[in-house]
Amino acid sequence: MIEIKIPSPGESITEVVLSNWLVEDGQFVEKDQEIAEIESDKATLPLMASESGKIDILIPVGTTTKVGAVACKIDTSVKVDESKPQKAKKEESLKPEVKKEIQQQAKSEPIKSSQEFANVKVSPVAQKLMDENNLSIDDVIKGLKRIGKHEIEQVLATKSGQGSISAPKKESTREIERKKMTPLRKKLSERLVSVKNETAMLTTFNEVDMTEIIKLRNQFQKQFTEKHGIKLGFMSFFAKAITIALKAYPAVNSQIEGDEILFPDYTDIGIAVQTPKGLMVPVVRNAESMSLAELELKIKELADKGRAGRISLDELSGGTFTITNGGVFGSLLSTPILNPPQSGILGMHNIQDRPVAVNGKVEIRPMMYIALSYDHRTIDGKDSVGFLVKVKELLESPYKMIIGEKDANEVLLDL
Repeated sequence: MIEIKIPSPGESITEVVLSNWLVEDGQFVEKDQEIAEIESDKATLPLMASESGKIDILIPVGTTTKVGAVACKIDTSVKVDESKPQKAKKEESLKPEVKKEIQQQAKSEPIKSSQEFANVKVSPVAQKLMDENNLSIDDVIKGLKRIGKHEIEQVLATKSGQGSISAPKKESTREIERKKMTPLRKKLSERLVSVKNETAMLTTFNEVDMTEIIKLRNQFQKQFTEKHGIKLGFMSFFAKAITIALKAYPAVNSQIEGDEILFPDYTDIGIAVQTPKGLMVPVVRNAESMSLAELELKIKELADKGRAGRISLDELSGGTFTITNGGVFGSLLSTPILNPPQSGILGMHNIQDRPVAVNGKVEIRPMMYIALSYDHRTIDGKDSVGFLVKVKELLESPYKMIIGEKDANEVLLDL
């Protein structure tokens, strides 16, 4: 018997929540298999089986426990054949061609229901959906988690002939569902309140004409995808523009530490990602040295790991500046909140066609509002506004990200 203990997610973390068991008690597990998910106030981490054997679960789901506590035990004397059910053993003993024939027969035969629910009427659409997913009426009815007033009234109306199941009376309810806050949500709440109390946060706004970037994406999307294996999005343009603007306005990249202000010569960009566990901000290190393709790949990798709950604390820590994109949810305008100890965060928003004045004429252009929230203790108004204007200029003329303020003709003529 070996013990599987709760690992330490980080130096300052002493308690975690066992949020989910990925295996059942008594099941056979393989070495290095993920058997559970552990949630701390910073990230969700997997619990791994150090050896193969039969698992004995000791800590229930949802329990807050200390780091180092024994989560389960594994009996390594049990072999895989002993732990498999008899049905699985019998199937394994069959010849491959017999097994294949049985599987094909099972697919071709319709899913039958017991006589218990034989009188239940099923609509053609529902029956098609059940057939596609290999479900019987038993599976559907037994899969319902809760019977409420609404369901009872449907049955009573059907029996008395006063109504139909397909046209039920609308039910009003005043029920309240309670959910315990996760450690991650608690930590997020504490940080958001501390930002409001401990910083002099201000927000400045501007708008960006996205015409050139959209044209660039449409023109080269296919070639870009074929070469780099990923689609060209908007986030990489913003990240690239921000790294250049931060070099021009280093105060926006600064942080307060005690009675000193730190000015990093690198730009580690945090990208806010909404996950099922809450908001996470994975960090792209040294973003200033990356190309658009490298930024796209790294952002996607970190976002996928964050949504899957498999991101490390190192990938969440640090960061000198943050980007958050409320536009993907339809936000037109917002004031993003700082991610301490950083002094600046840029908010992207929804792209909308709006009438704008171009060379004295009104034209319809795809416009995006952008917002910079900043800590006024370290960043003056001149720097904050100048930074945002710089980002706007780079996005509206993407070639400037490569050749600077000069236009292509000036660079060609070395002017």
